[in-house]
Amino acid sequence: MTKTTKTAMNVLFGVSFAHLLNDAMQSVVPAAFPIFQQNLNLSFTQVGWIAFTLNVTASILQPLIGYCTDRKPMPMLLPLGMVFTLLGMIGLAYAPSLGVLLLASALIGIGSSVLHPESSRVAHLAAGKGKGLAQSIFQVGGNFGQALAPVIIVVMIVPLGQSSFLWFTILAIIGIIVQSIIGRWYGKKVKEVAISKHSLPAEAPRQAFSKSFIGYVMLILILMLFSKFVYLASMTGYYSFYFMDKYELPLSRAQMCLFALQFAGMVGTFIGGPLADRFGRQKIIWFSILGTAPFSILLPYVEPIIAMILCVFIGLILMSGFSVIIVYAQELLPGHVGTVAGLFFGLSFGLAGLGSVFMGWLMDSYGVSIIIQLSAYLPLLGIFALLLPKDSVIMGSKLKEA
Repeated sequence: MTKTTKTAMNVLFGVSFAHLLNDAMQSVVPAAFPIFQQNLNLSFTQVGWIAFTLNVTASILQPLIGYCTDRKPMPMLLPLGMVFTLLGMIGLAYAPSLGVLLLASALIGIGSSVLHPESSRVAHLAAGKGKGLAQSIFQVGGNFGQALAPVIIVVMIVPLGQSSFLWFTILAIIGIIVQSIIGRWYGKKVKEVAISKHSLPAEAPRQAFSKSFIGYVMLILILMLFSKFVYLASMTGYYSFYFMDKYELPLSRAQMCLFALQFAGMVGTFIGGPLADRFGRQKIIWFSILGTAPFSILLPYVEPIIAMILCVFIGLILMSGFSVIIVYAQELLPGHVGTVAGLFFGLSFGLAGLGSVFMGWLMDSYGVSIIIQLSAYLPLLGIFALLLPKDSVIMGSKLKEA
């Protein structure tokens, strides 16, 4: 391994670690919904508004940040995002009302909106030829952070209370330091790329797809995001309530099911990219959504131990496709790495936020049980991924040039 390759891998694992810190802090918010509901006497609809604020704040800003940084990369945005998250954690610790919870959630959402498109671009720059693997390494950090959230709730938030969110400021400070180091490498890399573009002969332009074709593909990919993230919102935000009510077990047991789902999701994310590099992105995309359906549909009707096992299969399969969807879209729209990353990360948060509000309202109206059972059918939408063009179509013009 050359020094340059080793440095690139260190940077790749660095952005993955920063993603871990960010998503651990972000994911602990929905994991703590039962705590907020008890402390502040919130309805399910109000709980849904917290998730909505957290996710939609990120959703609105991420595509804009991705578009702007495609035109002019901004390496120092990386540590700045962690500063917003730091302020959000302080707000959660001292929130006396729903309004303060919403403000703190918005700050965390802003921090996330900065991290995802720029860190995804760093992963793309450090990737070399293994784009799928690089996105998986970056994404697996986030999934590991999400997996830690239920454990943190059980170990820290439940026994110590809402003020224990102050401990997360340590993670945010570590994130600021890590992102500052990565930002310096990123700045140097951007200058190197700019110099090479001026010194090398211009490449033949890749044949562009028609707007209707791009719209068709993007519509299917967005539908996949909808099925994945609205279902995940039902699990991370509300499955704990269903679990405690159905089995008459404490919150700690419910959080262990979510930990199993998120930890398996981390593994699924890590293997999804390399499998897509080997077997094709289109195949992994449809399998990651549709393949989840048998397990999600069965989940509400089984005993607690079986539920934990099913959560493992759900996480392993469902999480394997997100990084693949991003790379697939980036290959569809070459030259728009940040815009695509910002759009898809933003949509994922936005859809999850809207889904949380809508499901919270439905649960207040019809009960938790029926909505959890109905949301289990969302992965069946994965059947539409079979209509995606095969990889050879997306990469066809590039192959012809080679």
